[in-house]
Amino acid sequence: MGKTAGRRRIAAWPIVLGGFIVLIVVGLLGWGWANNVLNSRAEAQANACTDGDSSMRVLVTPSIQRAVTEAATKWNDAKTVVHSHCIHIDVQAAPSDRVLDALTGKASLDSIGGLPAAWVPENSYWIAQLQTTKPGMIGSPAESIASASSADYPFLGLAGATVDEVQARAAQVFRDFLRAPAQQSAFTKPAG
Repeated sequence: MGKTAGRRRIAAWPIVLGGFIVLIVVGLLGWGWANNVLNSRAEAQANACTDGDSSMRVLVTPSIQRAVTEAATKWNDAKTVVHSHCIHIDVQAAPSDRVLDALTGKASLDSIGGLPAAWVPENSYWIAQLQTTKPGMIGSPAESIASASSADYPFLGLAGATVDEVQARAAQVFRDFLRAPAQQSAFTKPAG
């Protein structure tokens, strides 16, 4: 008579490997959940004015004042937050030659109401003049926010003792806000 085959045993390594894979999947899902919770809390704090309100003044050429003011009103109504501050934009118009004279020291900054956080002249000529005369006044590169036949309306973030980090960052965020399609329609409306 022959020998009967012994009982076959299942190898332990596939069970251990399966358990390990389940632990990894559960760990990754838990990590993702915890990360989402932390991100949600961080976003909620970032979108709150935990550090209070802050104002930022933007000087613009008179020909674009209406459009920038309209966009600033939308910005202010939305209580836009930058670096935990609710930023209020105050738009004022002034001729570009007068602003350039004040920024370069040919006239007092008081003649334009003090140093603004940003300036929007008619065209890049004014920015080039400031770059040549007083490059330290430029806080961030100029970028066009609209264009017309004789104007490219560069938005320039300014630098100086009265422009703090929050205002400097808010100027960049407001520039991007002005360049968004929702605000561009205001630049194409006829003046009136």
